[in-house]
Amino acid sequence: MRRPALIILPLLALAACATPREQCINQATRDLRVLTNLVTETQGNLARGYALAEDQQVRTVRRTCRGRNSDGTTFRYRCDETETFTTTRPVAIDLNAEQAKMNSLLERQRQQRAASDQTVAQCIAIHPE
Repeated sequence: MRRPALIILPLLALAACATPREQCINQATRDLRVLTNLVTETQGNLARGYALAEDQQVRTVRRTCRGRNSDGTTFRYRCDETETFTTTRPVAIDLNAEQAKMNSLLERQRQQRAASDQTVAQCIAIHPE
């Protein structure tokens, strides 16, 4: 039971480092950051003419491991290790649909920026430094 607490406590300490003002502004701009990332990804797709998909793959690799006997001598034995890696592959897209998506994202980003600016101003008013 103690292990989860040991992992969670440092994370809580890091979260507590942000001032209430910073926390409020972070919350107010979260959706805008997501939209900005989506716009960037869509721009890349349009520039390339295709999207990129990531696949995670797992493989087992046979290795030689070392062990230690109770008398202190070492020995070698065959062991398996699991490796996880990510590959990127091109994916065909409908450029017209992607452009429509881009236009929609840009409009939504503009609306979200206005809403975020208003909320950030409220955060600053509520939590002066």
